[in-house]
Amino acid sequence: MMPKDRYNIMKAYMPKVGGLGHQMMFRSCTVQTNLDFSSESDMVKKLRVSLALQPVATALFANSPFKEGGLNGFLSYRAHVWTDTDGDRTGDLPFAFEDGFGYEQYVDWALDTPMYFVKRGGVFLDASGQDFRAFLKGELPALPGEIPTISDFEDHLSTLFPEVRLKTFIEQRGADGGPWNRLCALPAFWAGLLYDPSALDAAWDYVKDWTQAERAALRTGAARHALKTPFRDRTLQDVAKDVLAISRAGLKARARLNAHGEHEALFLDDLDEIAKSGVSPAERLIERFNGAWGGSVEPVFVEAAY
Repeated sequence: MMPKDRYNIMKAYMPKVGGLGHQMMFRSCTVQTNLDFSSESDMVKKLRVSLALQPVATALFANSPFKEGGLNGFLSYRAHVWTDTDGDRTGDLPFAFEDGFGYEQYVDWALDTPMYFVKRGGVFLDASGQDFRAFLKGELPALPGEIPTISDFEDHLSTLFPEVRLKTFIEQRGADGGPWNRLCALPAFWAGLLYDPSALDAAWDYVKDWTQAERAALRTGAARHALKTPFRDRTLQDVAKDVLAISRAGLKARARLNAHGEHEALFLDDLDEIAKSGVSPAERLIERFNGAWGGSVEPVFVEAAY
C-alpha cells in the first residue's frame, strides 16, 4: 500500500499535469509482468518490441468498460486513463526508437521528468514539479544544499509510468486485470516474444518499420476499440494473430515442459480464442450488461470474482 504522505503529494499534483490522474489512482487495475535482459543491446531490442506491441496486450486483455454503474465508451478505460495522467512520465517513449538509444538516454529522460517527492527519515517531502538536475547541484527547493543519494534517484524512477518501464528488468504495463485463468497468459505472451532469440528477431522485424504516429494511434485506438482498431490496411486483430503465432513459436522453442509434458504455449490458448473472435473481454462484459444483466453492473462483482 502506498504511504499516505506520498499518496497525498501525488493526489495534489496530478490534476496540474493531466485530467485523469485521480482516475488512475482510484479506477484502474492492471496485471503486469517483468522480464529480464542480458545486456544493453538486448534491453534495447526487447524494450522497442515491448513498446510497439503493448497495444496488442491492451486489446487482448481489455476489460474495463464500466464507470459509475454504466458504460464509459472505452474497452480499456484503464489504458485511456494513462493517456491523460501525466504526459511527462507516461506514454510509449518515442525516444527509445531513435538511433543511439540506450541506458544513458533513458536516464536523461528520467532526469528531465519533474519530481514528485523526496524521502527523508521515512517522511515524503513535497518536491512536485521540481527538477532532479537541480537536486544534483544541491539546488532543490525542497532540500536546499543537499545532494541526492542513489536511493533518491531510485525513488524518482519509481514515479515514472511509461507503457513499458525500464528497471533492472523490463516491466510490461499495458494489460487490464482479468480472471485467474488469464493470469499466466500475460507472462507467457511476453516470454514467448522476448526469451527466444528467433522469436525476438521475428517480432522486431514485424514492428521495426512502424512509425511513431502509427504506434501512438494504436495505443489510443486499443483503449477504445481493442482488436477492431484499424492499422494500415488491416486491424489490430490481424496483428494480434500474427504476434501470438510468433509468441507461440518462441514458447515451443524454449521447450519448458510441465509434469504432463506440456509446454508453456498452452497458456496462450485463451488469447488465441480472443484474437480469433476479434471480441475483447470487455465486449463480452458489455454483451452481458446489455443482455442478461439488464443494464446493471452489479452482477460483475459475482460473475468476475475469484
